[in-house]
Amino acid sequence: MIVEYIRYMLKDHEPDMLVRNYVEASKHLVAASECVDFELCQCTEEATSFVLRIRWRSAEAHMKGFRSGPNFPPFLAAISPFVPEIVEMRHYELTSVVGAGLGAN
Repeated sequence: MIVEYIRYMLKDHEPDMLVRNYVEASKHLVAASECVDFELCQCTEEATSFVLRIRWRSAEAHMKGFRSGPNFPPFLAAISPFVPEIVEMRHYELTSVVGAGLGAN
């Protein structure tokens, strides 16, 4: 499994626009067999800062499977206005450091 993080710093769009567009884009992530799960988080200290986390079955599943499949074009169309506001888009591998705090129960 691979985790992709995409950081946005909005300068040209309002935060609610990004969320609305991701509501549409998320339909295509849900429909993609390559996607394990995802979440979009908005910064509480700076409302124009967002992080999207997507877990993919593998980097190849994302880069070759999803990107060449039928779900990528409508996904990209939904988020394309915000692409210039991406400040980071990278894949990360999980390490052995995982856990849950007492609040998880």
